Parts: sequence; structure tokens; C-alpha cells
Amino acid sequence: MRSARGLTLSELAARVGISRQMLSKIENAQTSASLATVDALAKGLEVPVTSLLRAADFETQAVFAKAGQAPETVRRGSNLGHHYQLLGQLMRHHGLFEPLLVTLTEESHPFPLFQHMGSEFVYVLEGIMDYQHQQSTFRMETGDSLLFDSEGIHGPARIITAPVRFLSVFVTQERPPDSAGDRTEAASH
Repeated sequence: MRSARGLTLSELAARVGISRQMLSKIENAQTSASLATVDALAKGLEVPVTSLLRAADFETQAVFAKAGQAPETVRRGSNLGHHYQLLGQLMRHHGLFEPLLVTLTEESHPFPLFQHMGSEFVYVLEGIMDYQHQQSTFRMETGDSLLFDSEGIHGPARIITAPVRFLSVFVTQERPPDSAGDRTEAASH
């Protein structure tokens, strides 16, 4: 909030009546602030006290994946020649959000039998494939997307032009097991 308002440590510390060093320790969670200091900080930032405490209720997350450096991960389709890169994963009390970069080559075997809780979004970056969801088959080319209920049987049914690279974003409200690595591939691909 201090940075968003264009205030330096020294400026806010002067407004609040504490040292710059103390403010730095509070901002970096190296010390706790008294209620009087929290009240003074809120006044100095011109916000309600509750806005300073709201962030204590939950921890926000951010996951950055540098181009070409996302880690390879093993999934159910890995033994069929599917290559998976995990672009990030956010697990919260309300579920899981997981984007994957999937690459299929000429050596990959189609496998339209994935099934799991939640929803999935597939966006083709390169190549052409037939993608199956339940009884429907979709010819997917570069730039095409498909959003579906992933409880229905789904997956690549046929590789037309390889390599096929697509973004697969999986979202579920179900809480995954404690370790994401323990999840069976039936829960994601």
C-alpha cells in the first residue's frame, strides 16, 4: 500500500511517528506492530484499519515460469509419449488451478480416456489434432480452444500434424491430496 501510494519508507514513517527501520521491519514481517501503530499506519496510508488486517486472513500466491524453463512433470500420458511441462499450480482451500504445456510428437500415442473432477480449457499453440470429449470429436488447429467438463472422458484422439503443442488448464473445486505428486493421472493429464 505504501508503494502504491508513492511513499518512501521515510515519508510514511514520518507520517506515522515511527522510525524508518521499525517500518521496514513491520513491512518485512520481522516484528509485530502494536495496535496503536497499526492505527497510525492506517491513518498515514488513509485507509481503514481493516484493510491492513485483511491480508492477514490469507496468503496470496504467484507462480512465474520463465520461457522454456518450466519443469517437466510425469503424468498418465507420459508413457504414451506425451510431454508435460507444469507452468504453475495454485492450491487453495477451495481447490486447484493447474496449467500445463503439453507436447505431442509423431511418436506420441493418442489417448482420449482421461477423466477427472473439475473443468478444463485446451488451447492449441501449434499443430493439428482431433480432441475427443465424450462422443464428440473436435478438429483442433492453431488458435482453437475447447472448454469442457472434465468428468466426461476426454483427450487427444488423433494427431493430424505433429508436433502438437497445447495449453491445458485444469480447475477443480475438489481439494487434491496433500502432495500433488501423489495424484493419479486419472485426476489430470
